Amino acid sequence: MSAPSPDRPIGHDRSDWLADAGPAAAGEGSLLPSELEARALVDLLPAIVYVSDTGVEGRWHYISSGAEAILGFSPQEWMADPALWARQVHEQDRDHVFGREENLAEPGTPDEYRMRHRDGHTVWVRDEAALLPDAQGRVRWHGVMLDITDRKLAEAELERSAAQQAAVARLGERALEGAEVTQLMHHALAEAARILGVGVGAVFEHSGDRHTLALRAGLGLPRSFDCDSCPLEQLPDGIARQIDSREGSWGMLWLAMPAEDRWATADADFVQALANILADAIQQRGTEDHIRYQALHDPLTDLPNRTLFLDRLAHALSRPNAQIAVALLDIDNFKLVNDSLGHSAGDELLRKVAPRLTDALRPGDTIARLGGDEFVVLLEQIADEQSAARVAERIVAAFEVPFELTAGEHFAKASLGIAIARSEDEQQPAALIRDADAAMYQAKARGRGRFEVFDGAMRARAVKRLSVENDLRRALERQELRVAYQPIVSLHDGSIAAVEALLRWQHPTRGLLAPGEFIPVAEESGLIESIGRWVLQSACAQAAEWHAVGRSEHPLGIAVNLSARQFTQRDLEKTVLDALASSGIDPGSLCLEITESVLLEEPDGVSETISRIAAHGVRFVLDDFGTGYSSLAYLGRLPIDGLKVDRSFVDTLGTSSRSRAITTAIVRMAQALSIEVIAEGVETEDQLELVRELGCELAQGFYYHRPVAAEALDDLLAAPVPPSARLSAA
Repeated sequence: MSAPSPDRPIGHDRSDWLADAGPAAAGEGSLLPSELEARALVDLLPAIVYVSDTGVEGRWHYISSGAEAILGFSPQEWMADPALWARQVHEQDRDHVFGREENLAEPGTPDEYRMRHRDGHTVWVRDEAALLPDAQGRVRWHGVMLDITDRKLAEAELERSAAQQAAVARLGERALEGAEVTQLMHHALAEAARILGVGVGAVFEHSGDRHTLALRAGLGLPRSFDCDSCPLEQLPDGIARQIDSREGSWGMLWLAMPAEDRWATADADFVQALANILADAIQQRGTEDHIRYQALHDPLTDLPNRTLFLDRLAHALSRPNAQIAVALLDIDNFKLVNDSLGHSAGDELLRKVAPRLTDALRPGDTIARLGGDEFVVLLEQIADEQSAARVAERIVAAFEVPFELTAGEHFAKASLGIAIARSEDEQQPAALIRDADAAMYQAKARGRGRFEVFDGAMRARAVKRLSVENDLRRALERQELRVAYQPIVSLHDGSIAAVEALLRWQHPTRGLLAPGEFIPVAEESGLIESIGRWVLQSACAQAAEWHAVGRSEHPLGIAVNLSARQFTQRDLEKTVLDALASSGIDPGSLCLEITESVLLEEPDGVSETISRIAAHGVRFVLDDFGTGYSSLAYLGRLPIDGLKVDRSFVDTLGTSSRSRAITTAIVRMAQALSIEVIAEGVETEDQLELVRELGCELAQGFYYHRPVAAEALDDLLAAPVPPSARLSAA
């Protein structure tokens, strides 16, 4: 279309065009019928038909009535207002349209651009024109403008829909790839703003009672915008779509309303699709965070667990010039709480201990529960031993106030060990915890309810213990363990009634080691289970050999010691039965010796295990009797066949009336319960006579024989021993 100059009146109306067309077009009355019919047909077209001069300053010669239907202005108004067309071209398309008009760009090529309707809305037109000469040879534009708004809107809608679908897909892909939720929020806002043509948006989380909002991500927000806790009703106009999780509404995705546009249903659906992806991501990350939290925290106390603590400790140790310490503690006599009040009371105590420990620490310190009643603390920025001691004192003092449990008020104490990381050494987390553990046991040994700091002497003992443990792990496979046997003699006729299997270790460099030098390490490390199984099998097999060549009327008894740790084995009963089955000895020949400490560990579980094994015919003897304080309660209900009077009483029978009185009471009680009494540690003839006078049936000790290898006992077992005879010492 020719563009009239907005600075010069067009000055042309329909009569100008008719005048230019010649006398026949001067008036309607003079038009030929074919011309009238042609004009009528043109006015019926859903288009704007026009004739204009070329150039921006060209004149209009004709505009059909379609201009009013499409743009809202009548032909007369177009002809009366020379600048009307220039004003109605959309401001964003003027440079393009006017440039083509001035330069006669590509004549005959259709052009598509926007114009403003009389009421202000946008109309897309397709302008198709050709340069044709009139009768006088003047070249003018003869063209048609078609309303293509519906097509353009449909194309835009398709393009927008495709862009929206692609944006939703991209956001979904990023969510599946594990992008951070905050990154997904910003990405969703950027995509929505780009496609919907808005410049301001935000993602909010409901806070408080869900009537206030907290900003989580923003786009184009003014600096003055503060929505850390703004009321929902104060949110500016726009489109808001809920971000819903399975637990309910988490928040919303909000976009400000553009000044000129209105939201289409598809736009709202698009925003909701983005919100749904955010909801899924938030839900997924929440689930993952919950699983991760559970994996790294103790479910009972909600404190960090061993895994998280070791990670933090390793990170702290990796920092240059780290000044840290580790404090390990457990609750003294915690097992008595479980045994006397029940495990629920023990759990309740642990839950109430946790906040007290937390309150005793400094900001930045980390406390974790390692398991059971054991807690560990990471102390950072510890300048010296005194700094660590001050924290330890606060922890110990936290137990001075009793704990209010459902079962009643309970006083508890804690023993604490501290290990300080030394800058000159490359400390490993496990080694630091081990040192703190050694210091804690030192605190327990020195009275409980106190703390100790790991020092050089403890380190030497810890190094030695570690060396023993490492060597002991290889002792079985290298066949360094030995079983020695000590006779248990009948005081009635002097015969050997049984032998006790005693473990020895033939160390490759340290020589023959007694049990006291390695059994505690075996119990703490768990090696006692495999070692105990081997001792039991070896002793039963040796007893079977003696039974095969036995010269006595009754089969020789074999006594084997069981530690408290072995009773924690789920398969202890099976271990005993397997040893009996493989050796073929009679179950009544096997005697299992246990100490009073075994009964204190888990009385219900131990009692049940003892009863099950005894039901197979195996006998039980209570060793070191009289040194504990709880055994009497079990004698009446456990299948105990014998008691061993502790050597401490035997040693002082001739010099201590107290020892004699206690031993007499033990023997009388055992006789009343039909339980055998064995005097342990008999080393002199006077002691032998005293235990015989008190009524003991059996005795063992160096007076008769020291523990020796199985071969050394063959001759002794071949013939009865006279009551008055003294067996030579090995």
